[in-house]
Amino acid sequence: QVQLAESGGGLVQAGDSLTLSCQASERSGMGWFRQAPGKNREFVASINYAGSATEYTESVKGRFTISRDNLKRTSYLQMSNLQPEDTAVYYCAATTYVVDAYDLESDYQYWGQGAQVTVSS
Repeated sequence: QVQLAESGGGLVQAGDSLTLSCQASERSGMGWFRQAPGKNREFVASINYAGSATEYTESVKGRFTISRDNLKRTSYLQMSNLQPEDTAVYYCAATTYVVDAYDLESDYQYWGQGAQVTVSS
């Protein structure tokens, strides 16, 4: 059983930056998903355990960066140039699949509690 502890989130203005953190209790691949009001949860970014492979959804490429520090068992989602359409609850997720970076919800077995990110225009 992997336990996840998310931190970060908040209210920012368009163009600002924000970093989300997620600490995992066990060795795992990590991903970030988000759910905007009235929409389905969608994939944002993922990273394998080694940190050698990453995946991003098209809308965040060039603005968001996923990274990890395995000594701290923590994954980070650095978000820059945030826009109102990035407003959502952001969830970190962990998977026992560690080789690659995965972008399907079904690949993840464990989920964080979610962090609200609100971007005002």
